[in-house]
Amino acid sequence: MLSVAVGWQIYDLTRDAFDLGLVGLVQFIPSLLLALPAGHAADQFNRRRIVVLCQTMQGVAVALLTVGSLAGRLDEHVILLLVFLISVGRASESPSRQAMVPALVPESMLAQAMAAAASAGQIAMIAGPAVGGLLYVAGPGVVYGASTLLYVVAVLLMARLRYEHAAPERQRATLKTLFAGVAFIRARPVLLGVISLDLFAVLLGGATALLPIFARDILRTGPWGLGLLRAAPAVGALLMSIWLTRHRLERHVGRIMFAAVGAFGVATLVFGISRLLWLSMTALIALGAFDMVSVVIRNALVQLETPDTMRGRVSAVNAIFINTSNQLGEFESGLLASFVGAVGATLIGGVGTLAVVGLWMLMFPALRERQRLEAAAERGPAALENA
Repeated sequence: MLSVAVGWQIYDLTRDAFDLGLVGLVQFIPSLLLALPAGHAADQFNRRRIVVLCQTMQGVAVALLTVGSLAGRLDEHVILLLVFLISVGRASESPSRQAMVPALVPESMLAQAMAAAASAGQIAMIAGPAVGGLLYVAGPGVVYGASTLLYVVAVLLMARLRYEHAAPERQRATLKTLFAGVAFIRARPVLLGVISLDLFAVLLGGATALLPIFARDILRTGPWGLGLLRAAPAVGALLMSIWLTRHRLERHVGRIMFAAVGAFGVATLVFGISRLLWLSMTALIALGAFDMVSVVIRNALVQLETPDTMRGRVSAVNAIFINTSNQLGEFESGLLASFVGAVGATLIGGVGTLAVVGLWMLMFPALRERQRLEAAAERGPAALENA
């Protein structure tokens, strides 16, 4: 809901693709600067309490968006500032939230549990943009007000979550401890390959920041159409995540990963050339489905290859890559679109994604030949420490 309201309101105020890109940039900066300290905190303190505190901070910022919109005192600068504060909360909570998951389910079911959790998230991502687009007819303040109430619900649910936390031996934050997750990933080609592949593919192929332009200027629709376009990738992701909860990835995990990212690039190209709403939505549904495959594989590999004492810091590095691809990708798309147009930027991104897939298949043969998600887990914790 926030993505629809912020994107449409910013573009309504400025009619500038560059300002849409700035929405991605102000989200990227906190994720880059805070991820490593947040990862260290996730390995030192109670992860559930960190998530509750950060979500409370985000809810307060959204409440300010509500008040400002209803009072008619929001301009693009205030919106960007409050989006920045929301992003600070998200960046600070992300490593703790990701690192909590393996403590809630058996390791053998982790990949399927992640797919199930993704299904729940995608349901919200489908309903949110669609409902947000409809509510925007009554004004952005109504969308922000509804989002504020949902943040209150989220905080209450997280506060009641049963989560056993074993307090580790406290370590002083040093450069070595902060960058321990980076060193861990660099020493494992499979992890480095899968995370960096997603980074560059989505960085180049992400077109979601340009959806307000496609909705208004190319597909000639309104906020309701933008809501449908925003929801379309989530529909595809939901369908794929449901399938993944019932079908384990038993063989050729690496090749499946590369095929999915390549198909993501093709779907981006189809979306870029489409002038029909139904075809654009179909392309976005396919894009979301193929992206979900890479998301589940990447997250499962990260968690299965990482001991619990390192999960916060490794999740922080993973979050940097994810946020860089999503948020800096939005800035890149907006900046490129200001020079070559939304269609040109999208087509360049799709071609770039396909080029990255081919290059990464050559650079990371261990990832290309990876057979099973659980291969490392079967070697046991001692092997993980020494791998």
